[in-house]
Amino acid sequence: MSLFDKFEKNAVLYNSLSAIGKNPFAVVMEEVLGPTRAKIKGRETVLAGTHNYLGQTFEKSAIEAAKAALDREGTGTTGSRFANGTFSGHKKLERDIADFLGLKHCVVFSTGYTANLGAIAGLINPAEDVVLVDADCHACIYDGCALAGAETIRFRHNDPESLDKRLGRLDPKFKGKLVCIEGMYSMYGDIAPVKEFVEVAHRHGAYLLVDEAHSFGVYGETGKGVSEAEGVMDEIDFYTGTFSKALAAIGGFVASNHPQAEYLRFSSRPYQFTASPSPATIASAGAALKNIKEHPEIAAKLWANANRLHAALTQYGLKLASKPAPVISVLLPTKEDAFAAWNFLLENGVYVNMAIPPGTPGKESLLRLAVSSAHTNEDIDRLVAAYGALAEAFPSAKVTAAAS
Repeated sequence: MSLFDKFEKNAVLYNSLSAIGKNPFAVVMEEVLGPTRAKIKGRETVLAGTHNYLGQTFEKSAIEAAKAALDREGTGTTGSRFANGTFSGHKKLERDIADFLGLKHCVVFSTGYTANLGAIAGLINPAEDVVLVDADCHACIYDGCALAGAETIRFRHNDPESLDKRLGRLDPKFKGKLVCIEGMYSMYGDIAPVKEFVEVAHRHGAYLLVDEAHSFGVYGETGKGVSEAEGVMDEIDFYTGTFSKALAAIGGFVASNHPQAEYLRFSSRPYQFTASPSPATIASAGAALKNIKEHPEIAAKLWANANRLHAALTQYGLKLASKPAPVISVLLPTKEDAFAAWNFLLENGVYVNMAIPPGTPGKESLLRLAVSSAHTNEDIDRLVAAYGALAEAFPSAKVTAAAS
């Protein structure tokens, strides 16, 4: 037995992809040309797989804020939030996020991943609590459950009735109950019935954590996410998010109206033992937040682009995973089909994400397109044309193929 034996299965797949075409998991952006363009293999390519939903990566005010922070406070904090790594900018951003969401407390983490990891592991007592998780939740939520060490129970995706049954059957020994869902799910672009989950969770005395990583800044009248869109911002218990999507930076946060959320600062290992976000990162995220708050037309442009693309791909007969959303996924029958289709799009000057089992819901293979408000009309035209060619070249990607 070797320490490396566990890599063998995935290594065979990884190496086979490299051998027969460009590897979707080894793409290098050789030169970034703007929020929606980069050079890949020496060729200018439209980026539609970056989750730069609100196009903030090249926002002038965010770049200027980051540069000023570099000059003022240096390149990094060289310490965790629990030690020397909390600067005035970290505290200001926490206040700004809390104010934006209309919640009382906010704790900033180094990444969106560690925010969920730290929230779940910090909240849960493994000796007496239980976590209930939507089957399609992101890996960081499952990893948070693993770090917490508590019993974890899955319920069917986006199914409040399934959650209701599982909560109703719980052993009375569990004192604390935490339910974890997402606002918009990143693989399909489908959204959770958050209002229904709030009702079910609270009826059973459980707390609800909503990960709005992909819906923050995108859903709701003022961009607060699916929880706002469903009118339950004041009813959810914990709101987690990331800076790496709408805010185009790196970092994450946990927000809540529960004052005990502040206790995560001394009970969450990912908060205590990871270096804090750099001053430049905090400054750029804060500037991006201010920009999207003051300019709702940015999100409106995103939705115009998403609706246009979804309509075009539907007209081509492609099998889409969900209703119009900032994530538009085309389902394919096999990993081989997905790999060939991904390479086809790249050869046509379009970069999207490929996802295959076991990292996908229902063992589906798919191509995931992430729409941006920064996509120009020319970008959208190129995406539409590339997917039109894909529909002709890959009949297996069409609804009719799935039904036959």
